[in-house]
Amino acid sequence: MTSQTDYPSVVDHQFINNQWVPSAGTRLLDVMNPYREVRIAQVTAGDAADVDAAVKAAKQAQPAWQALGGAARAKYLEGLADALTTRRDSIIKLSATNNGKPLAEAEIDLDDAIACYRYYAGQAKALDARQGELVSVEMEGVEARTYHDPVGVVGLIAPWNFPLVTSAWKLAPALAAGCAAVLKPSEVTPLPERVLAEIALEIGLPAGVLNLLNGDGEGIGAPLTNHPDVDKISFTGSNRVGEAVMQAASTRTASVSLELGGKSPILVMEDADPEQAADWVMAGIYFNAGQICSATSRLLVHENVAEALYAALAERMDALTLGDPLAEGTDLGPLTSAKQRDAVQRYLDLAEHEGLTVVRDGQHRTLPAQGYFLAPTLYRDVPLESRLWQEEIFGPVLCGRSVASEAEAIQLANDSVFGLAATVISGDPERAKRIGRQLKAGSIWYNSEQLVLPETAWGGFKRSGIGRELGPWGLSAYLEVKHVIGPAD
Repeated sequence: MTSQTDYPSVVDHQFINNQWVPSAGTRLLDVMNPYREVRIAQVTAGDAADVDAAVKAAKQAQPAWQALGGAARAKYLEGLADALTTRRDSIIKLSATNNGKPLAEAEIDLDDAIACYRYYAGQAKALDARQGELVSVEMEGVEARTYHDPVGVVGLIAPWNFPLVTSAWKLAPALAAGCAAVLKPSEVTPLPERVLAEIALEIGLPAGVLNLLNGDGEGIGAPLTNHPDVDKISFTGSNRVGEAVMQAASTRTASVSLELGGKSPILVMEDADPEQAADWVMAGIYFNAGQICSATSRLLVHENVAEALYAALAERMDALTLGDPLAEGTDLGPLTSAKQRDAVQRYLDLAEHEGLTVVRDGQHRTLPAQGYFLAPTLYRDVPLESRLWQEEIFGPVLCGRSVASEAEAIQLANDSVFGLAATVISGDPERAKRIGRQLKAGSIWYNSEQLVLPETAWGGFKRSGIGRELGPWGLSAYLEVKHVIGPAD
């Protein structure tokens, strides 16, 4: 096989049972460099036969992997982290090339993935000590012990916006729990994920424990979610596809974890420093060109500091450097695909039709001559009924509204079908935390950028999904609880 750091002309093999085998599919999918707007590879879109072979391998590997124990599984997780660290520079460059994010952001991503594998190595070790714990029961002469068994074979479907990161959030806890896995990376950004298969061979991961399938939703996603021997599906992506995943799993009552859309608010109170607040607002919406489910794309700013904040934001937006993701100093890369750029552009066209008030948009700067770029955009005084206020845009677009009180800010923040994340900015940290407790979202930051830690849960309320990733809750998502009850000794 071609080295992970090269760009193979055609990736026509699937990784099944620790072997690179020819794909059963025949369709070719282009893999693009979103800055150069050129094809850098093609992948063969797998089909149901590939899925069936991968699931069969995982099912065969499942009993031995489960019986291995958490401490032994932890060594493989540490091996994954070590190997990712060794390949650091090449992975960062490849991720930036395939995804379009600046090198500094690709570096953050890799650090996130490495930390996740190391965290779940610790969780795997701790799992051994939890097995057989006595339960306190009131009935005399009865003993009850708790055990945690892996859910079984898992299908993991990762998105294109954070290669290696979201796959780590799924694969690391699944392996720690004792589950054999079939991983489907996004067909848009498949190149960085291939390193996981190469590392699996390098560290001697038992055959069938990790199977990696290239392809799209039609060829791989649908057969995987519908396969009768897949015990759990973990999916990150759009609500439309998430609903289809949930429906497929329901026919056999399979477990699902869904991390879906967001339309997260950022609240700037009247006691906030507008200059400091502007930095946190910028980080919350323009990181990864706004292609992040937790992007704080609804700005609720107190009317007393609104003008100062908008001025500070405009200054910072003008200072952003758009360009080559591989160039030092690039702040904002292109969107990851032409399809996503066009989807965001339709919202910008709608904003023009609705007559939204523009603070900054494409009229305020010249875009690079090549690449799937859109200008960082900011609208103010956006009506509540606007689709730009209501819907996830998944691009560098921020919508703002002024509020007259804390109560109004909280009410409008919670007025959404989504509930993934939120940020509160206040000169009084205790006030910020108190407001945060009243927001309906899974992750609340206060006076901070979006810190994502392997020890804390990730997931949302309402239409933002089902279940949690990361932390001990992420491990529990791949475990079934069993109680053994009988006469006390």
